[in-house]
Amino acid sequence: MGYRNGIFATVALALSSLALAGIVSTDEYAHAAKSEASGLQALTEQVVGADAATCVDGTAMLSSSQTDTVRQ
Repeated sequence: MGYRNGIFATVALALSSLALAGIVSTDEYAHAAKSEASGLQALTEQVVGADAATCVDGTAMLSSSQTDTVRQ
């Protein structure tokens, strides 16, 4: 019984690794990562507030009316 579980676990690990490699090698993974990053940026702007004077690196943030213009 122990051998059967070990064989099943090994086959499952191999198949999931192969599936993960297939997903990462496609453009869909890059597209999803880019979408997640832009969503995180939008969430950060909402939490911090779009009227904050400057970012950490000293650059000016867009006001809420400017971000709406950029999104259109």
